[in-house]
Amino acid sequence: MPSVRRIAHAFLERQGLTTVFGNPGSNELPFLAGLPDGFRYVLGLHEGAVVGMADGYAQASGRPALVSLHSAAGSGNALGALTNAVASRTPLVVLAGQQVRPAIGPEAYLTNVDAPALMRPLVRWAAEPACARDVPRALAQTVFEARLRRGPAFLSVPYDDWTADADENAPAVLERRVERAGAPGAEQGRRLAETVAAARRPALVLGGDIDTDGLFHDAVRLAERLGGPVWAAPSVFRLPFPNRHPLFRGVLPAGIEPACRALSGHDLVLVLGAPVFRYHEHLPDRYLPEGTRLIQVTEDVSAAARAPVGEALVADPAAVTGLLLTALGAPGPPVGDYRPVPAPAGTEGPRLHPEEVFAALREEQPADTAYVVESTSTNSSWWRQMDLRRPGSYYFPAAGGLGFGLPGAVGVALARPGRPVVGVIGDGSANYGITALWTAARLHVPLTVVLLRNGTYGALRWFGELLGVPDAPGLDIPGLDFTRIAEGYGVPARQIGGVPELRAALSEPVDGPRLLQIDTALTTPA
Repeated sequence: MPSVRRIAHAFLERQGLTTVFGNPGSNELPFLAGLPDGFRYVLGLHEGAVVGMADGYAQASGRPALVSLHSAAGSGNALGALTNAVASRTPLVVLAGQQVRPAIGPEAYLTNVDAPALMRPLVRWAAEPACARDVPRALAQTVFEARLRRGPAFLSVPYDDWTADADENAPAVLERRVERAGAPGAEQGRRLAETVAAARRPALVLGGDIDTDGLFHDAVRLAERLGGPVWAAPSVFRLPFPNRHPLFRGVLPAGIEPACRALSGHDLVLVLGAPVFRYHEHLPDRYLPEGTRLIQVTEDVSAAARAPVGEALVADPAAVTGLLLTALGAPGPPVGDYRPVPAPAGTEGPRLHPEEVFAALREEQPADTAYVVESTSTNSSWWRQMDLRRPGSYYFPAAGGLGFGLPGAVGVALARPGRPVVGVIGDGSANYGITALWTAARLHVPLTVVLLRNGTYGALRWFGELLGVPDAPGLDIPGLDFTRIAEGYGVPARQIGGVPELRAALSEPVDGPRLLQIDTALTTPA
């Protein structure tokens, strides 16, 4: 019989999981031995960066990504980065090496004492096979759990299992297919279509799943048929709608009171592909205005169950969007031109205003550029200046956990080599995923990193003001020079002194990774 490893490699190959993101340890070497031709191992220098790269790659490619972690230490290092993958519903197949089976009970060196418990409740599913012969089936379950549950699934495998003989049933996993169809039933669809068509003042709230599922342009068609305002759901991690479209009202506030106020005057709020809602600032009030009905459509069973208000239909947003487009008929009159971009704010002195930076990106970068953004304190400047009209244009850390930006940008660039990719990264967050620069250099990834340096955790300063604690310690981070750090990892870098120099740099052809460090004035995210 073939080995467990041979069956596992063949199964992963048939499932298209041939790119492995990892940082290997001794427990992982038996799995990695003899990878078939066509597999690619993407080495990261820290598990947080490894998961961030895999997250960006999976989101941009639209396919699950395979991650290899090292026992308890590597899995623990990865947990913070996995929070973003969970919140963005990114399917990751996470394999961790375990000690040999006879050594687990005595807790020998590099034993992960209770591997599934370490990862729960964060990942969607976690297990360790009871015996070596169950590894192929358990691996298949891990892949299907990641796809069906839309999130990370985890499997810990003792390293002596990989060379064990598979049993006669193991090859059966090679032919397995698991698919999901989520169209609403006829009666459900009829009720929903009638409710939406009867609304006098409908509003749309769109989540990141709209972009993830390829519904960006369909969302525009639906909004123009409804003729009502459109918001992106709070804590948006993908842009589901063109941000300068005349119907777009921006990101719905991430507080109960301001969100309720924003939705005032609407008899129906239709939420597609988003939780209800991922609030941040605790600003209590009614969840919805008096007389407003909310209907949520999502594939995420947990999001539907935990929503504090409204009705929920657990169904594929693509099927529901198609149903509504058919039911609502031809579009109405034109909704008008896209909104113009205001002139960027400026500053006195050597530091650039973030709006000046983003205006330069908008005007000098190609219109199809994909932006991976991890600079929370510049959010308001970002949305004032950018004009994003294409799917897959925006990626943001879905759970707010720092460290996604740099690795995520590398992953997006690996998945979309024909599309320009820019990472807009704050100096506070850059430190969490800085080792991704080495991977970008080694793989010669075409990527521009725009490093915004203001010497402080700007978003925390803003939040401290909200909480009435503006003088908390540990908010300043002076003395960081990312040009020297980047060059140490093999990435060409330079300090940008002003807007003309920035525009000139952005207009240069990109051949491999580069980092542009820009000193910026402190602004607030709201």
